Amino acid sequence: MSYTVSPIGFLRSCFKEKFAIPRQPQLAPAARGVLELLPPFDQGEAVQGLERVSHVWLLFLFHQALEDKPRLKVRPPRLGGNQSLGVFASRATHRPNGIGQSVVKLDRVEPGRLWLSGIDLLDGTPILDIKPYVPYADCVGEAVNAIADSAPQPITVDWQESALLQARAHGQRLGEPLVELIEQCLAQDPRPAYQVPPPQRRYGAAFWDVDVRWHYPEPGRIRVLEVIAPAASE
Repeated sequence: MSYTVSPIGFLRSCFKEKFAIPRQPQLAPAARGVLELLPPFDQGEAVQGLERVSHVWLLFLFHQALEDKPRLKVRPPRLGGNQSLGVFASRATHRPNGIGQSVVKLDRVEPGRLWLSGIDLLDGTPILDIKPYVPYADCVGEAVNAIADSAPQPITVDWQESALLQARAHGQRLGEPLVELIEQCLAQDPRPAYQVPPPQRRYGAAFWDVDVRWHYPEPGRIRVLEVIAPAASE
């Protein structure tokens, strides 16, 4: 038996590409976005009462990782990308039905729009459902996960002075905490864990409408080199 689901809306996110998105929600509180609801859910009745809720569950589609052939095993980044694990023991993006879930902070509610932070979702992500987070039921104090028993240890992020000035200027233009967003995301070390990049290798990712470029001057440390608008990089 098969079922069909349709998005209730799409997320407009600070993350314009998959690389450098935090691997779990809440790791980057400065990561913000707007969920734009589709008819008929863009009416005020659909979100009535949500103003009394601080966090929500989002059920969504990994729309850029959908596959025709199911995977039974995956290689989670948490294990360095080189160890296999059963798909149901991981939160890898390669899901049997492409469904993901995230708990995110609900900052503001408007008819047809939800303003969110602490997100870990790509721009354009189709949202399938919204459910209020219920602390007494959803927070299990004695829960155990020996695979991921604590948040990843952040690495040090420092700045080339010119890059910091660029980030501040773009953040002011966007009205967004861009410096904090970059630091919080890069501190998760987005590169594959098995890579040991030489200092001359440059990495890059897009946040909002700017390109951020960095390198690893030494193991365990990132230095941000540039934060530039795409037009300026051409």
